[in-house]
Amino acid sequence: MTGLGAVFRPQLPPERLREVARLADETGLEELWLWEDCFLEGGVSTAAAALAWTERVRVGIGLLPVALRNVAVTAMEAASLERMFPGRSILTVGHGVQDWMGQVGARAASPLTLLGEQLDALRALLSGERLSVQGRYVQLDDVGLDWPPQRPVDVFAGATGPRSLRLTGAKADGTLLTASTSPDGVRQARRLIEEGRREAGRDGAHKVVVYLLAATGDDAAARLRAELVAEGLESASDVGVAGDAAAVAKAVQRMADAGADTVVLQPTADEPDPEGFVRFVAEEVRPLVP
Repeated sequence: MTGLGAVFRPQLPPERLREVARLADETGLEELWLWEDCFLEGGVSTAAAALAWTERVRVGIGLLPVALRNVAVTAMEAASLERMFPGRSILTVGHGVQDWMGQVGARAASPLTLLGEQLDALRALLSGERLSVQGRYVQLDDVGLDWPPQRPVDVFAGATGPRSLRLTGAKADGTLLTASTSPDGVRQARRLIEEGRREAGRDGAHKVVVYLLAATGDDAAARLRAELVAEGLESASDVGVAGDAAAVAKAVQRMADAGADTVVLQPTADEPDPEGFVRFVAEEVRPLVP
């Protein structure tokens, strides 16, 4: 079965999250994804709150910019979430938007090297290893978690370009793709991820999650068009969907057919009814997606 989720966008004030998260839980939504966009809302703090307010929905953080955190801190936070809410948090890291990283004095000369070093260290720490590392960016001296997770924790990485996608295949357990990805883009991403996995000798499953910009309601087409223009995607083909549950479900299926394991529906920034959007995804779209 194709996984299905929805995004709580940080354009909404954080105090709105409680009702959206509880509704996601009550309606049977599988995954609720949160963002750590600068300078809106923190990913770990909002994820912890959403998990505490709910009983069953999985909560994804998509994504934590590695330049903003020491990898040991990320490992401690991820391990704490997993031990408190077993199997319900989804950790994703990535380069982050480089202009934002520059604004806070954290821009790396080689974001790819930084991400690779953090992925290696993060996965090892969450596996219970003790590390001494002297990398270009990651430097650890006999570091291990006193409270490591009690079960394996998958570490996802966000990626767009070919080199980053190959890196996620080589070093991450799953890949998160942005809402600018078309079904053809998902196919190409799968190919690059598999190239990275083969080169690194990785086996087992590698999950691909993709955001899909979606709008429903009387003004859906206009809102979707405005969002695409604002994101510089007005000329992109087969990106985003506007319409009723049947139209959205068909777009989800196109992503799944292209190789996505989970599709996370991303409302427009001006979505007038965030709670209604979550209900729409869970109660109207989900029954139409095999």
